[in-house]
Amino acid sequence: MALFKTPNIDFVRLRLPALGLSALVIVAGLSLIVMRGGLPLGIDFSGGSLIILKFDQPTSEGAVRDALSVIEEKVIQQYGEAGENEMLVRLPISGPEDGASLESAANEVISALERGDLGSFEVLGQELVGPVIGQELQQRGINAFVFAMAGILLYIGLRFRFSFAVGAVVAVVHDIAIALSLLTFLGYELSLNVVAAMLTITGYSVNDSIVVFDRVRENLRSMRRDAFAPLVNRSINQTLARTVITSGTTSAAVLALYVFGGEVLEGFAFTMLVGVISGTYSTIFIAAMIAILITERKAARGYQGAASTTARQPATAQQRTKKRAIRRARAS
Repeated sequence: MALFKTPNIDFVRLRLPALGLSALVIVAGLSLIVMRGGLPLGIDFSGGSLIILKFDQPTSEGAVRDALSVIEEKVIQQYGEAGENEMLVRLPISGPEDGASLESAANEVISALERGDLGSFEVLGQELVGPVIGQELQQRGINAFVFAMAGILLYIGLRFRFSFAVGAVVAVVHDIAIALSLLTFLGYELSLNVVAAMLTITGYSVNDSIVVFDRVRENLRSMRRDAFAPLVNRSINQTLARTVITSGTTSAAVLALYVFGGEVLEGFAFTMLVGVISGTYSTIFIAAMIAILITERKAARGYQGAASTTARQPATAQQRTKKRAIRRARAS
């Protein structure tokens, strides 16, 4: 921890290699998605059969999964209270959306479980989830993300400044793109759990960015004469210990969920793990750097506009005009 007592890392100098790495991962992931004809959708979005089973004796998800190993695509999770020995089996639609398809899927599951020697059980219910419901869930997920981005832009723009808001939104989009790319590389499907994880990392990324931006705002009050880029770099270093500790402890908890949470939570935990790491990275190399870029360009335009009206003034007057233009741009 001695490294984080007085860190002095030049993050601004490292921004180009960091942006290049992000671009490489995102472009490769999006290219793979296009080559595959889109994201692989889970049963939640593509539709499928739901079968609820009740066993007479305690049965684990692993035992049911082993018994259904002959069925390639399936999702198994505990259903109801822990002591009721109920399991939910979800299968993709294998035929027309009718009772025959549901009955066929249920018969295949029952036959496999009977051969698995899991004891007596009964079927409590069967249901068919059609693709239309899946499309509605997709649209709701997209709407939730769009409204979240609009709220983030408005909140940070009002509390801090517009350049900070743009940086935070771009950082969130970056985190989602990185998560989708890595999910595609490793063959995970897009499910409701994954969408929930993405909305969660949206909030985590924004919270991390706000911590840095808040320190920038405090330093602007006491170091108004300093250039903006070194000031932001100093603010990142000042909050680095907090950032590393927060992301480290969160990553440890999510990693435990990924290792021990089972198949149902694996996609959620992996997306969260990627999002926590990417959110910390994007706060430093995306959100902060975009804020610097927008602020410095605004200051440069303000100076050019002021210089055009004071071209005939003495040198000292031009210098004072330049300083006033930069201060106005930074304070706006």
